[in-house]
Amino acid sequence: MFPIVLAAVSAVAFGTADFSGGKASRRADPVSVTVVSQLLSVPLLLALVLVVPGTPHTVDLVWGLFAGVAGAAGVVLLYRALAGGMMAVVAPVTAITAALVPIVAGLFTAHSPGTLPLCGAGLAVLAIALVSLGEGGISGAVSPRVVGMALCAGALFGVFFALLGQADEDAGMWPVLAVRVSSIGFGVALAARTGVSLRLGPRVLGWAAAAGLLDSAANALYLAAASRGHLSIVAAIAALYPASTVLLALAVDRERLRPAQIAGLGFAAGALVLASL
Repeated sequence: MFPIVLAAVSAVAFGTADFSGGKASRRADPVSVTVVSQLLSVPLLLALVLVVPGTPHTVDLVWGLFAGVAGAAGVVLLYRALAGGMMAVVAPVTAITAALVPIVAGLFTAHSPGTLPLCGAGLAVLAIALVSLGEGGISGAVSPRVVGMALCAGALFGVFFALLGQADEDAGMWPVLAVRVSSIGFGVALAARTGVSLRLGPRVLGWAAAAGLLDSAANALYLAAASRGHLSIVAAIAALYPASTVLLALAVDRERLRPAQIAGLGFAAGALVLASL
């Protein structure tokens, strides 16, 4: 029961972090928001490394470093999509794509994904088509560009989870710290190349801090749940994190969904569960 609770709390934290990052990115450049939010989460990660026992090997840190680059690129794209379209649509599309990456990879390897994940993949295609139906206007806009960014972000998150999953369980939180080191380095380099300032106003800084801290806390909760419970169950519960993003977008931003989009969100939840099995 305890691992299920941890996975559920991690899902809420992940979804709320995405909502916070999206709100910040509507007032500042997503690259700046990404870098600053991750910098602000470093003290929390250092504390977790000291509290959670672990002995990493070099290969564990290497996996974390590579995963960090993929994750940082995915976050930048996600924040751009959240800032430019409906959060209630972008979040599920991203999550579905992230879940589909290992399924697609399995089709090209000797390890078949299985019947249920393949059914989830088919359901995901229908879900993406339905939730992408917007009515126009700022609150209902779901342009092909926004959907494309959400799909790319999800693919990068799928790569992130695949790479991070190669780290040994005995490494503790060290691979996650390596993720943050490389993601911050990638973000700083991207900001320097594009000429983006890392200065954020007080109001934006609050949202960015919430995004970074909640994301790091969610990673820690998920790792704790996965190490104590059955991975398929834990992953299925954690994969429902877009629910909190959607609920916050509907409650705080008053986003409105068409009936077809609501049906698409239901299909998205089913697709995420099936894809995680």
